[in-house]
Amino acid sequence: MLTASQIAQFERDGFLVLRQRVAPTICAQLRDVVMAQLTDPAPPLEYETEVGYPGAPASLDAPGGRTVRRLRGAYHRDPLLQQWAADPDLIATLGQLLVPPIALNLAHHNCVMTKLPEYGTATGWHRDIRYWKFSDDNLITVWLALGNENADNGGLHVIPGSHRWQIAPEQKDALDFLRPDLPQNQPLIAQGQALDLAAGDALFFHSSLYHAAGANKSATRKLSVAFAYHGSGTSALADSVSAAKGEIVFD
Repeated sequence: MLTASQIAQFERDGFLVLRQRVAPTICAQLRDVVMAQLTDPAPPLEYETEVGYPGAPASLDAPGGRTVRRLRGAYHRDPLLQQWAADPDLIATLGQLLVPPIALNLAHHNCVMTKLPEYGTATGWHRDIRYWKFSDDNLITVWLALGNENADNGGLHVIPGSHRWQIAPEQKDALDFLRPDLPQNQPLIAQGQALDLAAGDALFFHSSLYHAAGANKSATRKLSVAFAYHGSGTSALADSVSAAKGEIVFD
């Protein structure tokens, strides 16, 4: 269970890292499951070219065009992934940060995130809630590292406390990324910090936290699993993309 200081840290910074949250043996089993699925990836999935970030392959037929960025629908891909998403201790921890009962949303994240060298593109500063449709922004993503994550292999960067910022529309581009070219944004972006995660570390972060990720400059693939949760009082808007795939509610 979280301590009072950990809860206060999450409320202040908008994120919290729990080291070695998953045992090495379980983490290795999850990695094996994911690598097997990436050998012959089955839909639903997302290719780098579909995201269209700078440096991504121009089309599916271009070199690197079949580079997978996400294996979607992780909850239903394998029993081990489902066990992690529904882990009673994980749900209890979320119950300290949200109002129970806790619900897992199946439309957002619910995926294996992978980033390959050369074709694994960078992601600008953004909030996940920018394209989610909920009654409020009180959601938490749980990001489980299945290997080392750092600035060299495209690991996450976060801006502490940014989940409480009020950002004007003109500070963002058409996709709601923070514009790095604007002078008023540069002191904000300068507060960003890289997160170093090891296999089994779990990152909890608020849906309004600004975060980014660089390209993978290492020689090996990066792997992680991400699920998004909310508590009582937060709901997906009817007939929206956020409500399209339903939810799993944990008592």
